[in-house]
Amino acid sequence: TASNGKIGVSKAKKLLPNIIICDIMMPELNGYAVLQILYKYAPTKHIPFIFLSAKTERSDVRKGMNLGADDYITKPFDESELISAIESRLAKVVIQNKIVEESEPEITKPSNDNEFRTLEQLQNYFISNGEESVYEVNETIYHQGNNSNHTYVIEKGVVKTYKIDEQGKELITALHKENEFFGFSSFSKNMPYQEFATAIENTKVYKIPKRELKTVLEKNHHLTLILIDYINDNVTEIKEHLLEMAYSSVRKKTASTILHFSKIMKKHTEDPVKISRSDLASIAGIATETFIRTLSDFKKEGIIDIEGRNIKIKNMDKLMKFN
Repeated sequence: TASNGKIGVSKAKKLLPNIIICDIMMPELNGYAVLQILYKYAPTKHIPFIFLSAKTERSDVRKGMNLGADDYITKPFDESELISAIESRLAKVVIQNKIVEESEPEITKPSNDNEFRTLEQLQNYFISNGEESVYEVNETIYHQGNNSNHTYVIEKGVVKTYKIDEQGKELITALHKENEFFGFSSFSKNMPYQEFATAIENTKVYKIPKRELKTVLEKNHHLTLILIDYINDNVTEIKEHLLEMAYSSVRKKTASTILHFSKIMKKHTEDPVKISRSDLASIAGIATETFIRTLSDFKKEGIIDIEGRNIKIKNMDKLMKFN
């Protein structure tokens, strides 16, 4: 602990903690200054950093995230929310370190710095060379019809891609989580984006120009094949989902959607899934009213519990039977 920002910076540099939780309104140095100083100091640059502040204005949150914070929690806060954020950040560090360790032998093999053999290396390229952008919940990343000039990778958060029909009904085509790519478009034709992309959590992405990605792939044929498999897996998943929407029962669609969101949002069985009913219904391909009625039935049967926007799985075995 530190009583002010100046002492906090000194302790962080000396102790190199696993994670830093920092207020914003502090004497000597405010939280923004603390983050900027530690970000410029190589040994502390990559330490996960969470703001915990009474400053709740959208501009304050955006400023904190744009400076490089990993998360921003407002006061008053729920203890479980803070613990969850800490666990998530620490787990991410473990995963990143493991990726680095596993890829190090591969990294030493290439004959030049521009050679890639794994998607993890491509993700790191996006983060190192791409443009960082932060989006809040329900903020649109790009619109259908926009020029498809960039491809994206998600460092934090969840993004939905979707189309809107002539009646204004939204159809979610895919959900993308951390370390996943989205925004692919034709390299040979000047085609606009064919769908919308919107953040459904506070999200940080990195984007690089499509022409730059094309150059990388032209120099790395092995990576191109891996990326084709990656895109093909996404297409296969979408086709299976469309078949399910067309032929499955309402109860099966509802159960499958809850399980899908729970997996994408990386929740444990006992953790609630916080997502809008309209998004869930859009994924399931059924009317929102019908979806809500089915949720109520599941609650009565003891399969799930509902608190506000939160859905908590109580009986995984019963839910899996519908799927």
